[in-house]
Amino acid sequence: MPLVTGLVLLGAVAVVAVFAPVVFGTAATQLGGPPNLSSTPEHPLGTDTLGRDMLARTLVATQPTVLMAAAATALSALVGIALGVATWLAPRRLRELSLRGIEFAISYPTMLVAIIIAAILGQGVVQLVVAIAIANIAGFARLTANLAAKVASSEYVQTARLLGVSPFRLAVRHILPNMAEPTLILIAGAFSGALVEISGLSFLGLGAPSPAFDWGRLLSEGLSKIVVNPIVIVGPAVALTITSLAALLVGDGLAAAANPRSNTGRARLVSAAGGRSVVGDAEDLVVVDGLDVQHADSGRALVSDVSFTIRRGEILGIVGESGSGKSVTASVVGRLLGEGLHARARTLTLDGTDLTGRVSDRYLAERIAFVYQDPGTALNPALILGIQLTDVLRVRLRHTRRAALSMLVGGFRSVMLTDPEGRLRQYPHQLSGGMKQRAMIASAMSTRPALLIADEPTTALDVTVQREVLTLLKRLNTESRTSMLFISHDLSVVRALCDRVLVMKDGEIVERIDDVRGMSEESVHHPYTRRLLASSPVVQTRVGATGEEGPR
Repeated sequence: MPLVTGLVLLGAVAVVAVFAPVVFGTAATQLGGPPNLSSTPEHPLGTDTLGRDMLARTLVATQPTVLMAAAATALSALVGIALGVATWLAPRRLRELSLRGIEFAISYPTMLVAIIIAAILGQGVVQLVVAIAIANIAGFARLTANLAAKVASSEYVQTARLLGVSPFRLAVRHILPNMAEPTLILIAGAFSGALVEISGLSFLGLGAPSPAFDWGRLLSEGLSKIVVNPIVIVGPAVALTITSLAALLVGDGLAAAANPRSNTGRARLVSAAGGRSVVGDAEDLVVVDGLDVQHADSGRALVSDVSFTIRRGEILGIVGESGSGKSVTASVVGRLLGEGLHARARTLTLDGTDLTGRVSDRYLAERIAFVYQDPGTALNPALILGIQLTDVLRVRLRHTRRAALSMLVGGFRSVMLTDPEGRLRQYPHQLSGGMKQRAMIASAMSTRPALLIADEPTTALDVTVQREVLTLLKRLNTESRTSMLFISHDLSVVRALCDRVLVMKDGEIVERIDDVRGMSEESVHHPYTRRLLASSPVVQTRVGATGEEGPR
């Protein structure tokens, strides 16, 4: 919608810029009319001191104003982006020198730089465009350098360098496409700013010499009449505002179009009609019946007719390969369905509460907690643990800061995290992967939730830490009677932790395993489950001095 609105407005401005000089050129420059008129049917925006029609002059001034702004923006964007990208492709010493130069240039206000340069170059259209372009180069270079710094450190860029890809191809194929969204927004903002800057310089008398005129000169000429005849400045002021707004809307729309992830609609979770196939009882904490999830745009089904229950104090495991629908199912249960997805279910309840209806954030915060796969990305690197891990306790559950910190320290102790008080003042990068995951589990359990959803919490950890985390989760489940929904792709992991297991493939539950401890290739029924079991490694090791072998 913003893109369409912006294109319509900008298209109207373009039409005016092309045809207004032909249609209204004579009226805009013809002398001899009644001077200083206010609004009349013949002259809606009045006339100036020489009797020239202000509506015609405003329309004719569209062409030079827009062309000068577009030229200045194009020149500054071309030079600034090239300078920013080249900075991060240059050798280290040259890069540091360039960054310091950009920082020095950006410290001066753009308008002040433009005024100084325009005063040095003198009046003229070319001089005005050059002055505005030079003033805006530093802004483009700074943003581009900051964006390029992140992209240039990516593994695919490093790989391309090792393969001998030239700096030019690195910039064009690997760096610039990944900066499209913020760059387009900056270009649109720069064009809008250039309109104002050109009008400002013309207002100060540093624009094109008479008899040429643009919106800035019209505003300058109307300033002396603003008290007795204010209508004469309405035209250029409105034109300037509409054109700037149109440019910003187009920039935002193009940026959204350049980023596929921003083109998704809102998530939707609704109740579906039909007879129930699963009927829960008092011991069932979670009841899911007939859950379907599909992609809103393509209509592709991600989860189809999934039904299960989670009893109080039970650990239910869901296993399957990547893309089988495990995490999507868990996100629906936790009311964290991703954007662009639509879900419906005949029944979706938590402790008797219908989750397809309106549920308060506080209710969900008190009863559901999440532990994610990678604690490194789940934690905010800019905040210490004591601030970010107590957010739910303070904001949603209304605990005081002191009480929330005390509860978090208790959680750190329960997960056997060393120096719990000291960890509150540490940043995530100061902890190992296993310690981060322990901190996430402690934070999740600090609300004493009824349901803990653990989405592959051990995948990003080494084997030793995996075992410690699994033991911790089992102990917390035993001590607090918290039900758990455990997501994994490893049957050997869920065998050691879960009470029951659901096997998912292509968005459907293909097998339900109640006897997890006795699970084997002979006891399961579906071929996919057998393949999962067959792919789980079993290491044989010597036991004792007798030479017996046993699984490990």
